[in-house]
Amino acid sequence: MFLPVFTSIKFVIIAEPIIFFTMAEKIIHEGRNIRRIREILGIKQDALAFDLGISQQAISLLEQKEKVDEKILGDVAKVLKVPVEAIKNMNDDATANFINTFSDNSVNHGPLGNFQCTFNPFDKIVELYESKIQLYERMLKEKDELIEKLSRK
Repeated sequence: MFLPVFTSIKFVIIAEPIIFFTMAEKIIHEGRNIRRIREILGIKQDALAFDLGISQQAISLLEQKEKVDEKILGDVAKVLKVPVEAIKNMNDDATANFINTFSDNSVNHGPLGNFQCTFNPFDKIVELYESKIQLYERMLKEKDELIEKLSRK
């Protein structure tokens, strides 16, 4: 393809094709993706740092890195409970899809919401009461054994 180029008074024909639009390779910023997923899940940097056994400052630096080490990426993915590929391949469209498909039925949406409890609260209260009684009985037994040991000396 030949394109005319006008310079001053001269008319020049360029024999080489000119590419007006180049498809730049889309750069995935893995640190930013970690931050997005962490924020979507409502996890603070401190909590993520604690689970990974590193400092909050290290998480902040990690989220600024464009490319994250594979081992660290795997550890972060395990803590966030997402696949490594979700962090590596997340873009704006994928983020929207992730948010739209993420559902947690344990959230109470108020008195008019569709809240479905998966257990009977009264059964849980009875279980707690019974475990409390067992604990008291075990503590009393241990106390009696300790008193008996001390009285023998």
